[in-house]
Amino acid sequence: MNQVIIAAGAVVWRRNKSDEVEIAIIHRPKYDDWSFPKGKADISEEVIACAHREVLEESNLDTQFGPYLGDVEYMTSDGAKRVFFWSAKVINEYPFTPNSEVDKLEWHSVKSASKLLSLETDKQILKVFTKLTLDTKPFILLRHAKAITRDEWQGDDDDRPLDSLGTFQADRLIPIYSAYKIDEVHTSDALRCFDTVNQFARRLGIKLEVSGKLSESTYKKDKDKAIDYCKEVIKENKNILICSHNPILPKLLTKLTKKAEVETDEDKLQPAQSWVIHRLGKEIIQVDRMDAPKN
Repeated sequence: MNQVIIAAGAVVWRRNKSDEVEIAIIHRPKYDDWSFPKGKADISEEVIACAHREVLEESNLDTQFGPYLGDVEYMTSDGAKRVFFWSAKVINEYPFTPNSEVDKLEWHSVKSASKLLSLETDKQILKVFTKLTLDTKPFILLRHAKAITRDEWQGDDDDRPLDSLGTFQADRLIPIYSAYKIDEVHTSDALRCFDTVNQFARRLGIKLEVSGKLSESTYKKDKDKAIDYCKEVIKENKNILICSHNPILPKLLTKLTKKAEVETDEDKLQPAQSWVIHRLGKEIIQVDRMDAPKN
C-alpha cells in the first residue's frame, strides 16, 4: 500500500488600497489548474516549514503565518495526498517571475478566488479562511526541548542540559517558528530552556530575554511570578515566543484563555511542543498545538 503524500501550503492574503482582502492564486501549467501555493514536504520536513518554504518558492511572497486552517485529502495520479493549510499574511512582495511550475500569480477577492480555484478541497479551505479574524499576532508557549533526566543529572536542576535529541529538536525549531515572524523571545533562565531557543534567536537576530520568573524553581516558590510576567509581555503588540516548563505552561494557557470562547488542547506539552495562541489585542482568536520536530 502506497504511503500518503504529505504536502502543505497557505491561503496567502493582503489588503488592497481600499482595505479589502485579496487572495493570491497561482496557475500551474503542468496541471492547467488554479490553486493556493503549496507543495510536497521534503523527507522529515515539518509541515508548517514546508508550507512557509513552498509559499516563498511558488509566489516569491514573504509571509507571516497565522491560524491553522486544517487539512484535506484527495487522490492524485501519484496516490493519496494530504495537504495542510495555514493562513499567511503578506509582509513583503517581491517580483514574481513565471516559471515551468508556476506561470501566473493573480490577486482575487474571496468571491472571485472561490470561482477560480480548480479543486473543491481548496474551496473548502477558503471557506474556513473566510471565518477567521485577520491581523492576529502569535503568542507562543513553548516547552523546552528534551533534557537529560533528573535521575541522570547530579547538579542543580536549573543547570540540567539538553540531551542529544533535545539538541536536534532545538535546531529543527528554527524553520518551524520562522514562519511566525517572531519579534521577541523570552526564556526561563534554566539552561535547558535557554539552549532550546538561543540558536533560534541568534539565527533571526532577536535579543533573547532571559528571566528567572519563568523558571520551574521560581514557580515552586511563587506561582504568580510567571503568570504576571506573561500578562505584561502579552500586552505588547508583537509576535512573541515564551520558552518555559511543563508545570508553568498549562497554567499560563488556562489563565490567558479563560475568558475566550476558543477550543484548547490542554494535554500537557511534551518536550519541544507548543501552544500557538493567536490574538487580536486582548482577544484570543484561536489556539493551535504545534508538535515537536520529528526525529
